[in-house]
Amino acid sequence: QVQLVESGGGLVQAGGSLRLSCAASGRTFSNYNMGWFRQAPGKEREFVARISWGGGRTSYADSVDGRFTISRDNAKNTVYLQMNSLKPEDAAVYYCAAAARDGTQYNYWGQGTQVTVSS
Repeated sequence: QVQLVESGGGLVQAGGSLRLSCAASGRTFSNYNMGWFRQAPGKEREFVARISWGGGRTSYADSVDGRFTISRDNAKNTVYLQMNSLKPEDAAVYYCAAAARDGTQYNYWGQGTQVTVSS
């Protein structure tokens, strides 16, 4: 089992920045690819960003590419999502998730952290 706990959400004005953190415990963090997802009220959960187990590969949803940066610190068992130039449409509950190094399915999920962006 992998336990994931997100933090760093909050209220920010449009154009502002937030950094989300996701602390992992339970198993060897570096064995997992990590992802960030989000879900806004009335909408389906959507992919935001992912990072490979070693941190060498990242990918982003088109809607956040160039504004968000995913990173990880395997020594601290933590993955981050730096969010800049936030827009009202970025408001959502943000979740981190873990997928096995050799897999693509995200089997472990955190409880989420709320991000609110005021216009």
